[in-house]
Amino acid sequence: MMKHSILIVDDEQDIRDVLNISLSDLGYHVLTAESGEKALEIIDQFNPAIVLTDIKMPGMSGIDLLKAIKRRASDTEVIMITGHGDMELAIQSLKLNATDFITKPINDDILDISLKKVEEKIAMRRQIQQYTQNLEKLVEDQAARLIEIERIQVVDQLVHGMTSTIKHIANQDNQGITFLNDFPWFVSIHSPNLKILAVNQPYKEKLGNTIGKNSGDIYKNIEKSSESPIAQTFLKGQSVQGKYLIHDKNGHSMPIMVYTLPVRNSSNTITLALEISVNVIERERLAQELKHSQKKYQKLFDDVPCYIAVLNRSFQITNANKRFIKDFGYQEGDHCYRVFKHRQAQCTECPVANTFKDGKSYHTETVVTANDNKQYHVLIRTAPIRNTDGDIIEVMEMATDITQIRELQDHLSSLGLLIGSVSHSIKGLLTGLDGGMYLISSGIERQTFDRVKEGWTIVQLLVGRIQKMVQDILFYAKERELKWESVDVIEFANELATMMRTEASKHGISLSCKFHESIGTFTIDRGVVHSALVNIFENAIDACLADKNKPDHHIRFNVLIEKDTIVFDIQDNGIGMDQETKEKIFTLFFSSKGHRGTGLGMFISNKIIQQHGGTIQVTSEPNHGTRFIINIPIIIKHIPE
Repeated sequence: MMKHSILIVDDEQDIRDVLNISLSDLGYHVLTAESGEKALEIIDQFNPAIVLTDIKMPGMSGIDLLKAIKRRASDTEVIMITGHGDMELAIQSLKLNATDFITKPINDDILDISLKKVEEKIAMRRQIQQYTQNLEKLVEDQAARLIEIERIQVVDQLVHGMTSTIKHIANQDNQGITFLNDFPWFVSIHSPNLKILAVNQPYKEKLGNTIGKNSGDIYKNIEKSSESPIAQTFLKGQSVQGKYLIHDKNGHSMPIMVYTLPVRNSSNTITLALEISVNVIERERLAQELKHSQKKYQKLFDDVPCYIAVLNRSFQITNANKRFIKDFGYQEGDHCYRVFKHRQAQCTECPVANTFKDGKSYHTETVVTANDNKQYHVLIRTAPIRNTDGDIIEVMEMATDITQIRELQDHLSSLGLLIGSVSHSIKGLLTGLDGGMYLISSGIERQTFDRVKEGWTIVQLLVGRIQKMVQDILFYAKERELKWESVDVIEFANELATMMRTEASKHGISLSCKFHESIGTFTIDRGVVHSALVNIFENAIDACLADKNKPDHHIRFNVLIEKDTIVFDIQDNGIGMDQETKEKIFTLFFSSKGHRGTGLGMFISNKIIQQHGGTIQVTSEPNHGTRFIINIPIIIKHIPE
């Protein structure tokens, strides 16, 4: 069976030819392009499912091509081809949603593994789309049934719109009201002298042919025709409604709900009266069925395993299911972009806006933030909601949580990337170690103590960095069994403050401390919690160094106890963060430091605190600094004995 189409983009003809042969043998329909510009033309024409592109090319680079592809067709899977020296570009491409990368020279087995991963991702996305489409169909079917039942119950709303039609009906002969024969009500027209002029077919079948008889004859509890609803309509000149008891044609009693409507001529004189009656028993049965159906519909709406929100044209949420309300919450008038993304303006690529525009369903994958600041990877799909005229009045947005799938994919694909990117850092550190050892060696030779001291300082610094990097890698790659011990909080805090005060003072940053007295002890893995807090302190120092607008910078470190929790409060007056950066700060491989950061430090810190049953809260504003509040329980209940 033919597999998906694949586009090879490389400026070298030989590479294109070799890959063409290999991929054709694997069953792919292969397209080729010698440049990024040519590749976009082919994508617009043939829409290949997979693109295999070199990172470095003349003209449009592979990174620029990746960005353009994701703007045009976000579902297209892109595999980057990179040289061993292009690891930073490879990291950047993964952050831009490339599916994978492979290195030159290209190994057929590695290429085959990468393509299998892509095929699995495409198949998984199609399964999710199929599931969402089935869910939409189920919701649409249930909604159609509810609408049909509601049409029957809202008879009283329809009556007031029939005045002009009744004048036309009154001109028919008295054989019956054929126009209203299909209505499930008892409809009759009466004259000012309280005589029945015409009835519809359901009236005849249930109550008999009463044309020409008195308007009040069918009523069981009314002795005079002048007391009937029709008589009151002519007398008062207005509609009458109420519950009455009547006789059917077999003499059986029947409770009904009656609605009357006066019909006036051009002189505003009442010339006719319309009476519509509904069997109360049937009405109540339909009401119960409607209520039951509404409950079933609401249960379906609330219990589906995804987030559902209904949006109007102003992108305000008009309804949402229980799962959405629980995790995101919303107030009347809230906009979806504020609730989902904590943004102040509409998203640039909005599937809801596209659905309002052309009535089609759209889907996209994105990251959203819940009201507890927890982030979810979701697959969003939209569906139009139309009125009876076919106009789109609202859009239903369904978001399926695929966080676990995405985390697993990211973890597997990033292990290889981690080794490659960290190796460059270790290489630089080893070079620095060589320099430090050289200073020590030459200092011993020359009997120069200052030179030995300088070299030893460098060695200590670089060994510490290597140790920290290795710890970060171990925490990321494998769950580490924590070594629990009872630790004095103030002693631990003083040790941390002494270390960080020395580091901060090197850069002219002051550190002030305030520790609550008599806090006592708490149960932690001392080493890893120390590493987590050091990461946060270093982030504060970097934020101060990045801020060039203030004359001096300081960090405040407070430690206190709240109920059964130790609180570490670290606050700086550095450069601060915008909302988007703040929400992504604990995301794997996210770094606001560019090439100077690995994107592991804050991710690891958050993971460590979570392992201790704690939380990290972040508040920050651009140019106003950042505050980290770390809460760690005094005693972890799930510690193994």
